[in-house]
Amino acid sequence: MLEPISYTSVQLNPFTLLGKDLMLITAGTVAKWNTMTAAWGGMGYLWEKPVMFIFVRPSRYTYAFLEDAQGFTCSFFPSSWHEKLMYLGTHSGRDGEKTLKLGMQAEVLEPDRITFEGASLVFSCKKAAKMHLDKNLFFCPSIEPMYHGKDYHEMYVGAIDAVYRDQ
Repeated sequence: MLEPISYTSVQLNPFTLLGKDLMLITAGTVAKWNTMTAAWGGMGYLWEKPVMFIFVRPSRYTYAFLEDAQGFTCSFFPSSWHEKLMYLGTHSGRDGEKTLKLGMQAEVLEPDRITFEGASLVFSCKKAAKMHLDKNLFFCPSIEPMYHGKDYHEMYVGAIDAVYRDQ
């Protein structure tokens, strides 16, 4: 069961949580939402607020939900969820109810903040900013080859308005 906690009480290694483990980015409303798996992201403090940074390509189905939403969630799960998260990252919500196929139950935190039963840590974020990643601003030559189809990410900055941990 998820319980709200203060963001200042969160103890984690962001390099493993965001670089090695996978998260679900979920946006939409109770009536219609979508989720996607992500491994890229960041967290920190910006504009006098705790924030999450997420990166989503416009070609992803979740992108349209992020565009329309006031906010989003970043949900993290125990390692036993790895196969489910991999499935969710390789199948589109355009093609059907992928979470239902896996037996996942949505958990509504607010009318426009959705996560899933089984999440161990959830950051609920209000959209604060969006920036397009421009290849002309890449300084490191190893970045451009990651964009075979020139499908550059959009970076969303979300102000963390609540954090939940499985108790």
